[in-house]
Amino acid sequence: MKMLYYPGCTLKTSARNFEDSAIASLKVLGVDLVELKRWNCCGTVYSLTSDDLMHKVAPIRNLIRVKEQSNGDDRVVTLCSMCYNTLKQANDFFKEDKESRDKMNDFMDREIDYNGDVEILHLLTFLKEVIGFDNIAKKVKNKLPNLKVASYYGCLLLRPQNVAIDNPENPTILEDLFTSLGIEVVDFPYKNECCGSYNTVNAVDLVVERTYRIINSARSLGANIIATSCPLCQFNLDRRQKDVRDKYYDFEELPVVYFTQIMGRVFDIAKESLRFDLNYIEPILLF
Repeated sequence: MKMLYYPGCTLKTSARNFEDSAIASLKVLGVDLVELKRWNCCGTVYSLTSDDLMHKVAPIRNLIRVKEQSNGDDRVVTLCSMCYNTLKQANDFFKEDKESRDKMNDFMDREIDYNGDVEILHLLTFLKEVIGFDNIAKKVKNKLPNLKVASYYGCLLLRPQNVAIDNPENPTILEDLFTSLGIEVVDFPYKNECCGSYNTVNAVDLVVERTYRIINSARSLGANIIATSCPLCQFNLDRRQKDVRDKYYDFEELPVVYFTQIMGRVFDIAKESLRFDLNYIEPILLF
């Protein structure tokens, strides 16, 4: 099975461990992710201003690329939570606002007209609804009995409501995936709280406090690893632990990985292929 795949910028740079582990894990499930040709940055942050059409051009152009390459299957899978959120919101806006859609199609006069008919799937939704967690369970080869995972969703997979892949207040899709993989999960109250996002650039102290609370909450409930789907969340919760440790002498580090890296180890994919070298805190339990 082949599926069109939109990588986004970060997965080609600092989050190669996310991309590589996803591609390798999907191959085990019989899925080849076909990278979208001529893709561009998704725009990173969806503009909340309804008449700010220029900031919606970037995500819509990517969806036009899907139409050009789809051969009738107008679906695209993305991994990054921010890319998913931006593409999905832009597509919904395009479908609902005909006047703006006409303006944007006129502006992009060298592109084919786009009507908002591409289906954007986050990888977790694809795994649940297309592959099926029961089928994923059949591929388990490497048991990880000592692992206790806290699933961290952050904001962008759950908000706003129209793009949420699960219940915003009590999401369980990650936990359900890990359960199908035979892994013990730990539910914790910070799993859908913001990590601090872009404040990591100019308000590091705020992110340090958020990271401190999130990590300590997961650890206090028995987790020995955190899994996420957002490169920005992963950066804040993983690399900012160094700053947390500098501020709080009693702080204990906790590995933060992408859920696809855990999948890869359960499927018995060699750890070298899952790029654990790019994780700041070594996830020893996955070695």
